[in-house]
Amino acid sequence: MSRLAFLAKRLVNMNYGGMAETVGEVARRSGRSRAAVAADMAACALRYQSGYLDYQLFQFDRLSPAQRASYITRGVNNAYVRSLNPREDWPLLDDKALFLQHFDGWHGRAWLDLRSAGAGEFADFCAAHPQLVGKPYNGTCGRGIAFYEAAGAEPELLRQTLLEQGQVLVEERVEQHGALAALHPASVNTLRLVTIRSGERVQTVFRCLRIGNGKPVDNLGSGGMCALVDGQGCISTPGADKNGRAHEVHPLTGHPLQGTQLPFFAEALALVEAAALRTGGLRYVGWDVATTARGPILIEGNQFPDHQLYQFPIHLGPDRMGLAPRFAAAIGGREG
Repeated sequence: MSRLAFLAKRLVNMNYGGMAETVGEVARRSGRSRAAVAADMAACALRYQSGYLDYQLFQFDRLSPAQRASYITRGVNNAYVRSLNPREDWPLLDDKALFLQHFDGWHGRAWLDLRSAGAGEFADFCAAHPQLVGKPYNGTCGRGIAFYEAAGAEPELLRQTLLEQGQVLVEERVEQHGALAALHPASVNTLRLVTIRSGERVQTVFRCLRIGNGKPVDNLGSGGMCALVDGQGCISTPGADKNGRAHEVHPLTGHPLQGTQLPFFAEALALVEAAALRTGGLRYVGWDVATTARGPILIEGNQFPDHQLYQFPIHLGPDRMGLAPRFAAAIGGREG
């Protein structure tokens, strides 16, 4: 998609109220006029294919043209997906049941598809697994996920509840490693590992840990945060919430984030790099990986990874350069 086409599409689908609010927030923090901010925001949309949320989150008002050009913006990320992930191959990851079938033995948990399982099969599943997770077959960002206690529940009533909620995929609840639970025990805190495949070469181009904050899911949209992880599996930055605010310690548990060593990290990298060779035409994947006492397991793969995790200002070096050069190198089969 050309820059003009991207801008035209954004103009049609724009949340103008949200944009106006964002313009006001940036104007207040920068001391510039709303008109000047809006004009620069529009220029960045055209030149860098950035949305207004990109402009705010990445603090484009404080960056030079060279810095801005190094960022993976919404439009740049969309272009990666279009060129690397043919839409006809999306169902492998988009349909969670297909994903679990395809990666049988890699995801480490029992599951049931209520679209095909009968009442008796579900009752047996409840008897074997007292804590359940219900999911839509194609949900994203933690939306539509709910947690259920099967012990003591009437199986048929529970099954009907799940079906009414559109939660046709039922899984046993994952019990995470104690080192991850110490950060925030109410959610399964997952690694987001992004791979790019060029031929038979797979590179992991982004590593972070997502951590919940008062809710049973770890997504940033649900109040969670993410922190970068270095190549040896050590958390290397403060946490950042969806607004980019820094958290040196977890606000609920008080656990320090930076410096925490994550267990089985080398195994997690090996897992996703092997999985990336089994995704057909999908070459750019964001993997969610849970870590149990026995090792890492795949939770899901995302054929449209969230680019806003990549470049929180508090996670970048003093040069404030973005990750586009690293991703471009991997797409070309070179070291980033």
